[in-house]
Amino acid sequence: MQGRFCRLEPLDPDRHAQALFVANAADEDGRSWTYLAYGPLATLASYREWMRTACLGDDPLFFAIIDLADGQPAGVASYLRIAPASGSIEVGHIHYSPRLQRRPAATETIFLLMQRAFELGYRRYEWKCDVLNAPSRVAAQRLGLSFEGIFRQATVYKNRNHDTAWYAAIDTEWPALREAFELWLAPNNFDANGQQRTRLTDLTRSILKHIG
Repeated sequence: MQGRFCRLEPLDPDRHAQALFVANAADEDGRSWTYLAYGPLATLASYREWMRTACLGDDPLFFAIIDLADGQPAGVASYLRIAPASGSIEVGHIHYSPRLQRRPAATETIFLLMQRAFELGYRRYEWKCDVLNAPSRVAAQRLGLSFEGIFRQATVYKNRNHDTAWYAAIDTEWPALREAFELWLAPNNFDANGQQRTRLTDLTRSILKHIG
């Protein structure tokens, strides 16, 4: 999946693990792993082994995010809970290295994944996160996914309870969402310093059915 700021390609431990491990090392306190069921992965060997055991199947289906500014891997994301019969697909296992966070490539990653899902005929694109993960909940709605509720005590990870907040976009909302993303990602939305002129939140707010 090719964009203007990034490219998504199938995750390959031999091609991507070392560069991703180096990029992730900038997160010195491991905060970016807090709401993932695994990690921090403190050594290249453990990171590579996690990729080989958890990331090479069809569900979840992992991608490396290549930052086109330098051609280097800067994060990962995946499809999961892929259900063609019901037309439902989820995006998850999102882990951005510090140099990808809060950059246009991070937003474009989700746009490319959403675009591919709806082009393939999926009816529903899901995003789920820990109720306590405030940045993820804000991000979901900025990206145009409507709040659908909370599943209490949905699971346990890292020896703590996980209440899950659900967000989703559906196929009838996709045309408006695509237009919002394209407007935000357009070159004329960024000034000479790379600062956005219009916020994506302002473009997607009217599309949201519920906020929470």
